Amino acid sequence: MRHKNSVFTILLVEDEPADAFLVRMGFKENKILVDLHHVEDGVEAFAFLHKEGRYQDAPCPDLILLDINMPRMDGLTFLQKIKVMEKLRRIPVVVLTTSSAERDVLASYDYGAAGFVVKPMEVPQFMEVIRTLKDYWITLVQHPGED
Repeated sequence: MRHKNSVFTILLVEDEPADAFLVRMGFKENKILVDLHHVEDGVEAFAFLHKEGRYQDAPCPDLILLDINMPRMDGLTFLQKIKVMEKLRRIPVVVLTTSSAERDVLASYDYGAAGFVVKPMEVPQFMEVIRTLKDYWITLVQHPGED
């Protein structure tokens, strides 16, 4: 059970190293204290969430930031699978992707995404997206298990 004053844990599912770096930089630049874990695709994310292999000590994330376009298991497939699993479906998933295609937006929400954010191409706007994610998901929203 997470308490409101404990460190917020985020699982970043992102195959592009530059984008993962920007997310990390966004939290650092905005002075946001989070426990950020990074995996590169849906297969690795499932291993993390099920505490398999090198992830046996992985914490349960408070939020998942999910890219759509990834190898092995793409984000939409991952989202569709996680949202039917009793143990995992309440973890909020925010799609963070370069795609702005209407079909991706609709599919994300159909599969249970809590939000859909298009990654800005410019660094200052990317930093603002991270700050806004913090304001909403870490500061404002109450999550299951918080007291």
